[in-house]
Amino acid sequence: MRDRFEFPGMRILLFAFGGDVNNPYLPHCYINNCIVYTGTHDNDTTLGWWSKATQEEKHHVARYLAYNSDSDIQEINWSLIRLASSSVADMAIFPLQDILSLDNRARMNDPSINPGQWRWRYTTSELLSQELSDRLLNITQLYHR
Repeated sequence: MRDRFEFPGMRILLFAFGGDVNNPYLPHCYINNCIVYTGTHDNDTTLGWWSKATQEEKHHVARYLAYNSDSDIQEINWSLIRLASSSVADMAIFPLQDILSLDNRARMNDPSINPGQWRWRYTTSELLSQELSDRLLNITQLYHR
């Protein structure tokens, strides 16, 4: 039905690095008619995911991003924001927690737990700096988003 009505598909980068080279969440497997997210409200933040990622996942990320090793990766959240932005997906969406480089203390929702859902809220404007705005603008312009 999604294809029949041409609704966009959904690709989540945090799901990309646990499988093989044909994993549909890897950017080289994307179709244009999709939306890529680093993660969603139901996922760990990118920094939270990275802290829990297996060595195999970290190695896969490093190889995919052309780093010598996973220890060379700095700011994994911004690396995935850049990767999503450079993809062929029609749209790229990033949780504010990833833009702000927040760990799982800022996770919004955990579907496996009933109490305490939707617990994270953005409440302070000081976190949104001109430096972050410029950084996001640079990536947005570079990849014509």
